[in-house]
Amino acid sequence: MITENILPHLCIMNAEIITIGDELLIGQVVDTNSAWMAQRLNEAGVRVVRKQTVGDVPEQMAEVIKAALNRSDIVLLTGGLGPTKDDKTRDVLCAIYDCGLVVDGQTLARMEAYFTARNRVLIDTNRDQANVPDKCTPIPNHHGTAPGMWFDENGKILVSMPGVPYEMKAMMDEFVIPRLRNQFALPEVVHQNLITMGIPESHLSDLLSKWESELPARYRLAYLPAPGIVRLRLSCYDAGMHDASAMTELMDGLATLVQPYLFSRGDSTPEQAIGEMLRIRNQTLSVAESCTGGYVSHLITTVPGSSIWYLGSSVSYDNEVKSTFLGVDANIISTKGAVSEEVARAMAEGIRTKLKTTWSIATTGVAGPGGGTPEKPVGTVWIALSGPFGTHAKMFRFGDNRLRNIQMTTLMSLKMLRDAITESGSL
Repeated sequence: MITENILPHLCIMNAEIITIGDELLIGQVVDTNSAWMAQRLNEAGVRVVRKQTVGDVPEQMAEVIKAALNRSDIVLLTGGLGPTKDDKTRDVLCAIYDCGLVVDGQTLARMEAYFTARNRVLIDTNRDQANVPDKCTPIPNHHGTAPGMWFDENGKILVSMPGVPYEMKAMMDEFVIPRLRNQFALPEVVHQNLITMGIPESHLSDLLSKWESELPARYRLAYLPAPGIVRLRLSCYDAGMHDASAMTELMDGLATLVQPYLFSRGDSTPEQAIGEMLRIRNQTLSVAESCTGGYVSHLITTVPGSSIWYLGSSVSYDNEVKSTFLGVDANIISTKGAVSEEVARAMAEGIRTKLKTTWSIATTGVAGPGGGTPEKPVGTVWIALSGPFGTHAKMFRFGDNRLRNIQMTTLMSLKMLRDAITESGSL
């Protein structure tokens, strides 16, 4: 949910993103380009009003591109610039702009250097990619062969880039965004974020309704829900230097209102926030996982530098592994069950003792879709946290979706750790 309260006089350029390729339409490849491009455009002060995907059919491509040019100021394309016969974007753009192809010498020179550096032969099929429409400005591709293309006609900008994500991202950052900023007086847009956990989006909206209604006109608040969390993004449009302190003051007020549910402030993910908390305290973490199957450890190790504070884990899926590796008493497992407070506590203490860490997390539960009982239905999870001030465990009931149960267990584990570190007050 986004509250539209942007000042009406702001001149924000409207943009559309079009991704091209049959592989996107049939789901063989997931379109991550448009989401990344939309974020970068928004940061630059460009409003994305539409995103579309079209297949490799020239007539359909031309129809979609022409309609976008009629509606919007800026149109960005990705895909269809490769060397194969199904790559039709360049030909379609030549038809739309009524132009022919010319050899771009700089592109050809880069291409020759690219192939030479990789000890490969530049064949005619690749060489043909140096031919660009004579009405475009070629965009250098420093990570591949196909150049991008910048068209500027009748007050409309069209940019065509490769579909390969790292090639497109480099063009956006090195050429497209800087040129848009240079060519247009785009408003400055500033975002600040915080992450909440343990409160649904609708309840947050009710909690913040009065505060949100009193925001100055150039600000807006966005609710960005994901499994287990809601990210709140405060944006200031047409921001100036004087808005920095005002934004901080507003964010302080927002953080105070959501304090019981606040996980972190800034752009950090929960796992990044936990890592920073441990790093500055010179503390360490270990993990014992059962129902999460290593997902807690996976998220933790996506954080660069996590080896400083994360020592390791045990994915103790089988009960025998819980006993032999973590030292969980087999009698406790047989009498209380693997999904129990006693086993969760023993797992957390076992891994913490074995790896000699400041903190440890343990997860055990019924992820589903099978394995539930009336006493312990699918979605029943015990999470234990062991640390300098002892061990405690908590039970949760997350529902009947296996993947969501794993995600929710992981996030709640990090929240329990975050709360314990905060309450300990140690630095």
